[in-house]
Amino acid sequence: MKIEQINLSQIEEIAVLFDGYRQFYQQESDLKGAVTFLTERLQNNESVIFAAKVQDDYAGFVQIFPIFSSVAMKQAYLLNDLFVAENYRRMGVAEQLMEAAFRYAEEQNARYLTLETAVKNVTAQALYEKVGMEVEDTVRHYIRYW
Repeated sequence: MKIEQINLSQIEEIAVLFDGYRQFYQQESDLKGAVTFLTERLQNNESVIFAAKVQDDYAGFVQIFPIFSSVAMKQAYLLNDLFVAENYRRMGVAEQLMEAAFRYAEEQNARYLTLETAVKNVTAQALYEKVGMEVEDTVRHYIRYW
């Protein structure tokens, strides 16, 4: 397995995984929209994507977004998307993708990398704890949709 940072020439292949990721969250398939969304993120330097490649297949991806910590006066990263194709699960793909994201954030001198997950997603929580992440229970998360 090889972990690589994705560039614009690889978007079409990664978009297939991204579309599957969105479908996992009960969204309609939209491959064209996925290509557009990912292309815009990379062109505008709004995200960094790493993908796991097993032989000639992309097995999974992680996408992180730069944010900032005003208190620390440093950049940080939000891990927003992590997905492994079903036939590659339980093979350590997600762990290696997360480690790549951590390394990148550290290389950028980021203060931290954060993520959120559903309370019921105990499988993901076990992975996050395995790779050294901690539950931050001193803050409350609020959101407003429109």
